[in-house]
Amino acid sequence: MLKTFRGGIHPPYNKDFTKHKPVEMAKIPDRVIIPMSQHVGAPCEPIVKVGDTVKKGQKIGEAKAFVSAPIHASISGRVSAVEPRPHPGGGMVVSVVIESDGKDEVFEDLKPPKPLDELTPDEIKSIIREAGIVGMGGAGFPTQVKLSPPPGKTIDTVIVNGAECEPYLTADHRLMVERPEDVVMGLEAVMKATGVENGYIAIEANKPDAIEAIKHAVEGKKGIQVVELATKYPQGGEKQLINAVTGREVPSGGLPMDVHVIVDNAGTCAAIATALKTGMPLVERITTVTGPGIKEPKNLLIRIGTPFSEIIEQCGGFQGEVGKVIMGGPMMGLAQSLLDVPAVKGTSGILILERKDVVLAEQSPCIRCAKCVDACPIHLLPTTLGKLAERSMWDEAEEYHALDCIECGCCAYVCPAHIPLTQLIRLAKNHIIASKKK
Repeated sequence: MLKTFRGGIHPPYNKDFTKHKPVEMAKIPDRVIIPMSQHVGAPCEPIVKVGDTVKKGQKIGEAKAFVSAPIHASISGRVSAVEPRPHPGGGMVVSVVIESDGKDEVFEDLKPPKPLDELTPDEIKSIIREAGIVGMGGAGFPTQVKLSPPPGKTIDTVIVNGAECEPYLTADHRLMVERPEDVVMGLEAVMKATGVENGYIAIEANKPDAIEAIKHAVEGKKGIQVVELATKYPQGGEKQLINAVTGREVPSGGLPMDVHVIVDNAGTCAAIATALKTGMPLVERITTVTGPGIKEPKNLLIRIGTPFSEIIEQCGGFQGEVGKVIMGGPMMGLAQSLLDVPAVKGTSGILILERKDVVLAEQSPCIRCAKCVDACPIHLLPTTLGKLAERSMWDEAEEYHALDCIECGCCAYVCPAHIPLTQLIRLAKNHIIASKKK
């Protein structure tokens, strides 16, 4: 029986654009723009200056805080600027701009570490930190922080998130089909680093080829199981995934470690494997470029810092009248106003919709149908939270657990009155968090 959680929705998945397309190596860009903030936590401090020559894999941003992750050059060349540049997550972020020298030389200090079976847990964590590895499903949480729970928090289970429930995106799907051994190796490293004996790789049932490839890769691996999930959004949400796989429920305001679980994305595990096998830090990732507004949808292995405009050009450019460009998928992605923003560690996809596909429906009053309540995977009352946000009743919104909202968009998707519930709850969350910081 396929495992799942209560709530959720079944939007059109639209993965046929790219799910059967092998990953292609993108062209090395002439210029990369590498933001010093590509992760949850403190931004990095640039350690290079204009005029410096750098090589692929060389550290260019130092992480001074515990919750942070170093940044590395993704190409070899000359640093032409260290200045604030537009970030796909919004706002201006200090970035290092590198002009390619066309050589793509690798930093000579990079060397493969000892074999995994010879590494200690602390050595594995150190390698992951120095490689700048973060959650690559979009959240960007520094991986080594996940692997270092505070005293009193024990971990007994590691789950690899291979659900990729967001419509259109197929980057993780193709990764699991083409490089299943890297996903498994990354899981083994995380299990050894945390002393865990139970590992699961959870994949939605709409990826049978990925399930088969991963099952073959885990044959003979002690303590690792493949879990088949029902195809439902947001099956890949951490709390929903934990509940589906283990039956445990993360408490309100809690974290996966509160129920003794660590969840890592399939792409994150593959990045760990790359660092362990070659010493190369996180300088590239698979990105799905897709949607009705792109001529040649593809899964591309791109260098971090490549401008969106160049990635789109490598897929034949736009077709039709473009209505929206989104980093990520249609449910939780971020709409972009510029095309010269760079791909970052969390850029799992670039979705291009035609104008005719972007429908702005007129909002009407709530009819109290409770569809949003049924769909909410966190078991909140979205319609109530929306009303409280409209009336600026922030304290009351906190009492109704607004901070537990994962902003998956299910409530807004099912609302027949077209009320922007997700945006209203996000507004409430921002006010609550801001008041706590004062």
